[in-house]
Amino acid sequence: MGNQKFNIALIGAGTIGTALGNILAEAGTESILLHSIEEQIVEDINRIHINSKYFPTLHLHHSLYATTDERMLEHCKIIFLAIPSVIMVEYLKKIQPHLPPDAILLNLAKGFGLGNRTIPECLTEEFPNPLGTLKGPSFAREIINRLPTGFTLGYQNPDQIKKIKAIFKNTNIHLDYSDDIRGVEILSILKNIYAVVLGIVDAQFNSPNLRFLILTKAFQEMRKVLLYFGGRADTLFNYCGYGDFTLTALNYLSRNRTLGLLIGKGFFTEHVSHELVLEGKTAADVFYQEISKTVSVEDHFPIIAELYRIFHTKYDISLFVNTLLNFPEE
Repeated sequence: MGNQKFNIALIGAGTIGTALGNILAEAGTESILLHSIEEQIVEDINRIHINSKYFPTLHLHHSLYATTDERMLEHCKIIFLAIPSVIMVEYLKKIQPHLPPDAILLNLAKGFGLGNRTIPECLTEEFPNPLGTLKGPSFAREIINRLPTGFTLGYQNPDQIKKIKAIFKNTNIHLDYSDDIRGVEILSILKNIYAVVLGIVDAQFNSPNLRFLILTKAFQEMRKVLLYFGGRADTLFNYCGYGDFTLTALNYLSRNRTLGLLIGKGFFTEHVSHELVLEGKTAADVFYQEISKTVSVEDHFPIIAELYRIFHTKYDISLFVNTLLNFPEE
């Protein structure tokens, strides 16, 4: 298949890239290209149809083809970006000669790019390509096992809707749509912060009443932060908003909820902080620092401020819930 021309590719053969690539391959409309820098993953996918690193027990569709050769991207019309946000821009700049300038670049990564800007904002400065983003409540293992999954397509041009909708036909992916790309991106990062908060609460109290009281407070503050950073309030009610937030905050497969549980039980240490990729901690730091440039975080966004204190001061975690409950109502 090395000489075949592919229309659809995914850059990144981790969990989400492999999962989406496989269900697109199974849909049967096109052969799907999976690009990776990991030679062993590429060899295993092409030889035995298994991603031995991320899905070692699942057999992948025979038309999912993997490669380390970026030249095979040169005929693609749609390219999904499924590599970590911290390396996204620099890696794409490196392979830019092989990216067709008219290919739609769809960001799957959740996190900031360079200079605390969203990935699409960073890409707009470096690439002529049309851009979009795809975010929602989506554990990769459920996607690859064909369970119904929702994503919000953040788009620049309505013409993108038809093209993306067509490739997900006959798959388990359900889409809603928003032209608020910035809001979609901001929510995908914000939800990690408040998932940590819900984890702390649930570690200390097995109380549905309290859980959903705090969930409501968190959702209200998310709305304020979203508006502060230029997103639209209605984006909260797309899959990328309420759906992704509650999945991350309430499900035990969530890393950020697990981080909250560790903090709430008193197991969070500097060693844990340095050894793990902690999206919630990183996001809390960035939002706190950005907001503090113009207003008091403590006065306007007290939940973020309190979580920031946990990460950066000696904090008595037993006081956390009562502190949240005693914030003045707006």
